[in-house]
Amino acid sequence: MANYEFGAGIWMFQQFVDRYASDAYGPPVSTLEAIEKAAQVGYIKCLDINYPFAGEGVTVEKVRETLQKTGIRAQAITPHIYMREYQKGSFTNPDAAVRRRAIDLGKKAIEVAHELDAKYVKFWPGQDGYDYPFQADYMQLWDYSVAGIREVAQSDPSMQFAIEYKEKEPRNHMFFSSAARTLLAIEDMGVDNVGIVLDTGHSAFAKETPAEVVQLLARRGKLVSVEVNDNWREWDDDMTVGAVHITESLEFVHALRKINWQGPILLDQFPFREDPVKAARLSIETIQALDGLLDRIDLSALTAAQDKQDALEAQRLVLETLLGVKLLRK
Repeated sequence: MANYEFGAGIWMFQQFVDRYASDAYGPPVSTLEAIEKAAQVGYIKCLDINYPFAGEGVTVEKVRETLQKTGIRAQAITPHIYMREYQKGSFTNPDAAVRRRAIDLGKKAIEVAHELDAKYVKFWPGQDGYDYPFQADYMQLWDYSVAGIREVAQSDPSMQFAIEYKEKEPRNHMFFSSAARTLLAIEDMGVDNVGIVLDTGHSAFAKETPAEVVQLLARRGKLVSVEVNDNWREWDDDMTVGAVHITESLEFVHALRKINWQGPILLDQFPFREDPVKAARLSIETIQALDGLLDRIDLSALTAAQDKQDALEAQRLVLETLLGVKLLRK
């Protein structure tokens, strides 16, 4: 059984808003309060922290002090390049001044990452893309996005950067929409310090197979981080791990073993109506249980079935382990 370290996106412990409950599902939660709430989970050792910080008067120094007090470290810094200011895009905004502010915020996030000893700066350009046919020149969007992230990455070759892709929401068509498209954009950037965050929910939402994609990114040397959740594949529901796709979740954990994943596993969940501390514990304990199940599967028999591409034998081996019964006995 693997001994994974666990973390989370700090937003999991903050305030949730959607277009219906525009007054939010709870009171505002500062960055400092969210760190303290994450510590209540018991398993969480690191956080992906948004910048600018939430809460009045929250400074880098106060964040560092709270992290030290709780025994949690900063794993990543994610700049807010998807808020109202960037409603028409951050790196792809038609206004050059707004594009410049997004680039400058990315560079500021580097400073914060160094001050908090974070491992990487993450980009989730949620507003970059388009909504309507003929709305934009697609290759211009490509050039803007590639050039913007390239400039931030080149400003500090010592810092690792990572892009979290997603098919849509808030834009109907987000620029970084799939693993393959993001790999192509990184190739065009021509830099060595930009990789990808694989979010299992985003991968499933994009009709990918997360276990396949995580191995592809690892083979390409571009897998920076892993984030986990679940959804119904029609929207980015950010549910607890294994809530809907338990077999695919098991396959993903199996894939992490195959690539010998040594980094932390981060939760990216939005428990709108649930207790975030309990939701985090449930996901982490589910991952641990799934990893334990792998020790009960006859992996040599599974490999033999895969070598033959024998779907039914592979299913039998996995389902017998999941269900605890013998199948195909006749």
